[in-house]
Amino acid sequence: KARDAKVTVIYSLTTAAGSVVRTEVAPQSGDPTVTGRADKFFGTTLEQILKDKGVENAVVVGSAANGAVLYTTFGLSLRGYTVVVAQDGISAEPEFPITLTRWQLLNQPGFTNADNKPLAKGMVTLSTTDQITFK
Repeated sequence: KARDAKVTVIYSLTTAAGSVVRTEVAPQSGDPTVTGRADKFFGTTLEQILKDKGVENAVVVGSAANGAVLYTTFGLSLRGYTVVVAQDGISAEPEFPITLTRWQLLNQPGFTNADNKPLAKGMVTLSTTDQITFK
């Protein structure tokens, strides 16, 4: 959906050895890419990419819900972005980290959206991929 709407897709990679990227979600030519640990802002050009592209709202999906999804989403909140996390687009093993991550995303200190109010400015909303649209 994002690519069809011509929305910027920023791809992040992990520094962990042996990581495999599934073909259906692999970066395409021209996609900005950052490589880092859990917080994709730390030691990368992510912040500059977002500024250069004029991004105000972000949709986050990814593996390691309790890693990259959690910490990068918190970094987005710290920087004033309005964030939507697609619950069906995040993963972790075992299942418990996903539950914990969902709670933490809505209850971030200073950015609490415990009622999951849609598109609360500067906060996180949990949604699903079928409910997310792009303008």
